[in-house]
Amino acid sequence: MREAALREQVCMLAKSLFDRGLTHGSTGNISARTEDGGLLVSPTGTSFGRLDPGRLSRFNSQGRLISGDPPTKEMPLHSAFYDTRGTAGAVVHLHSCHSVGLSMMPDVDADDFLPPLTPYAIMKLGKVKLLPFFLPGDPAMGDAVRGLAGKRSAVMLANHGPVVAGKDVEAACNAIEELEETARLAMMLRGTGALGLSAEQVRQVVTKFDVEWDE
Repeated sequence: MREAALREQVCMLAKSLFDRGLTHGSTGNISARTEDGGLLVSPTGTSFGRLDPGRLSRFNSQGRLISGDPPTKEMPLHSAFYDTRGTAGAVVHLHSCHSVGLSMMPDVDADDFLPPLTPYAIMKLGKVKLLPFFLPGDPAMGDAVRGLAGKRSAVMLANHGPVVAGKDVEAACNAIEELEETARLAMMLRGTGALGLSAEQVRQVVTKFDVEWDE
C-alpha cells in the first residue's frame, strides 16, 4: 500500500476503535510497516480519535525518526514485535476495559490468558500471553516480548492493556477487537458455569485453521 493511503488507513481504523470505546482519551498506540521497511507510528500524547495522517511519526528502515511528531513512549514494545515476528506488518496497543479487567482476575492462566469460549479468538490470536505489570513506557515490556522469541502474536499487559501484531493494520485491529470481545464475554460469564470449548474442540480449530499454537 502506498504511504499516503496507509497513513489514512491507520488514522481511520484508530478513530473507529476510539469511537466505539475500545480505547479512550490519549491512550493506545498503533504502528504500521511501510513499503520501504520503515514505520508509521502514532505520536506520543495523541488521541486515536484525532490522529493527523501528516503528523504520524515516520521511521526509516534503520529505525531512525525522519519526520513527524515524536513517537509513542511504547516504541520498545512495538519494536520488539517487529524484530521477533517476521510476519508483523502492524502493531496495535489499546487500554480496552474488559481485557484490562480480566487481567486483574487472580485465576487467569498467564500462559493462555483468554478462555476458549469461541473459535474466533483462537483463529485470530492463538494463545495470548499475560505479562506482569510494568510502568508505562518501561523498556522492560519490550524485553518481555523479545523473551517470547516471536512465538506469540498477542500479549496482555497486566493492569494496562492488550498488544497485538498482525500481517497488516487491518488484521491487527480485527484481532485486538476479537481479544477485547472475548474478554468481555469471559467477564460476563464469570461464575455462571458456562461451557467453553473442550480441549479436543480447541485442537480441531487449531488444526483446521492452521493456527500458530505454542504448546
